[in-house]
Amino acid sequence: MSQGGAAAREAAKPQDRGWAWMVLLAAVLLQGLTLGFPSCIGVFFTDLQHDFQASNSETSWFPSIMVAVLHGGGPLCSILVKRFGCRFAVMLGGLLSGVGMVSSSFCQSISQLYLTAGLITGLGSCFSFQAGVTVLGYYFVRWRTLANAMASTGVSLGFTLWPLLSQYLLDEMGWRNTFLIFGGILLNCCVCGAIMRPVQLTSESPLESPKSAEEPGRRSEGAQLSNGTSPHPELQQQTRRTACFQMLQKYLAFDIFCQNKGYQIYTIGVTWMMMGFALPHIYLVPYAIQNGVEERRAALLISVIGLINIFTRPFTGLLSGHRVFTGRRIYLFSLAVLLCGLSNFICVISAEFSMLIIYCVILSIAMSGIGALTFQVLMDVVEMDRFSSALGLFTILESTTLLIGPPLTGLLVDITSDFHYVFYNSSFFLISAALFMGLSFCALEKKNKLKEASKVPLDNHARYQYNEIPTEPQSETQSPPVVVYITSV
Repeated sequence: MSQGGAAAREAAKPQDRGWAWMVLLAAVLLQGLTLGFPSCIGVFFTDLQHDFQASNSETSWFPSIMVAVLHGGGPLCSILVKRFGCRFAVMLGGLLSGVGMVSSSFCQSISQLYLTAGLITGLGSCFSFQAGVTVLGYYFVRWRTLANAMASTGVSLGFTLWPLLSQYLLDEMGWRNTFLIFGGILLNCCVCGAIMRPVQLTSESPLESPKSAEEPGRRSEGAQLSNGTSPHPELQQQTRRTACFQMLQKYLAFDIFCQNKGYQIYTIGVTWMMMGFALPHIYLVPYAIQNGVEERRAALLISVIGLINIFTRPFTGLLSGHRVFTGRRIYLFSLAVLLCGLSNFICVISAEFSMLIIYCVILSIAMSGIGALTFQVLMDVVEMDRFSSALGLFTILESTTLLIGPPLTGLLVDITSDFHYVFYNSSFFLISAALFMGLSFCALEKKNKLKEASKVPLDNHARYQYNEIPTEPQSETQSPPVVVYITSV
């Protein structure tokens, strides 16, 4: 009897086998369709400016809003996943993305693009991407690290293919018909979501229902109603305030930000970095075209970045996981940001196509380090049971600077009529952020070592200091971490 029950439980587990690999393939496609999509917007920059008679600043708001919403909609996606499950969130995101791009093909002003392609498509991409990453935590336990690394290659594939497809369609049928076709392509996110069947967890799992945490409160409320009493108005107001505070603490970890110096430094550094990180992706193609590079060759530059990323990103992820870099990943990340900033000076020196290719190669290597380490470093500086809420605040802050960085730089280019300021600005924000994070963590590490050496008793907040938490592979019997949510039908 017990053997039969064990066999049934084993059969109910979808982790690391069978359909899990189809889910991984869907996740690869999702990341290419969502995170890779904004890479092609620079191809349309000049045509949109010409058709709508818009300035650099006005035109850059459109991709800025898309990228900012894609990163900043994380807490909203978390609520959606918790309530309806990953499959629903992915399919809803695909529908929004498709509708947003189809609507964009009929826009008569650049401001309408802000709503359709910027807000609607960006929000849809956010839902599809983040819910797709979440579901991997359920389908993979033993091979979770490998699954996430393989899924991230979809971003590189998107970077490679989207610009090439965009330039071809733009030449053949114009940007309006291209956006219409893009709407149909993005609807394939719904197909990927349909593949992500809800995971049926066994009754022994501690993560059976996303509503279990709500039951005690509901039972106490029901007991009050059954006794014929109603809570006092002041008590109701206090309860609402407490619930609101708990919601903010759950999805936006302000308490961690105030108490955890490592998280505070890292969040501020990445937020500042994002002011300049997206600038080359938006302005590189128009900069090359302005300097006499043919449009097809200019679009190829973004594809070169994506192609090299396909090979360098997994290698960087494996390298950073070596025991030699245990406790030092933040310095690898700072080095990658510094290299990214220094590479921009190549564009300032020369706008020849050969020099721009060299720039794209170096930039791609630096970007692979940033992409592979961003969330890994965040896991190192916060405890895993608070990672989800720490990620919520982290993504919202970085999305704010992603939103305002390109338009402000575009305004500077409009005033000066000099595209070199794009790369000057990008270098300034990236280099200063790299130095801030590297030096600050070095000082924090020295401070912690001095405390240990002098044996000064640490206060209650010592657990928030920067101290890398090892992430060892989990056995098959372990349930997914708290950073992922229960999927439901």
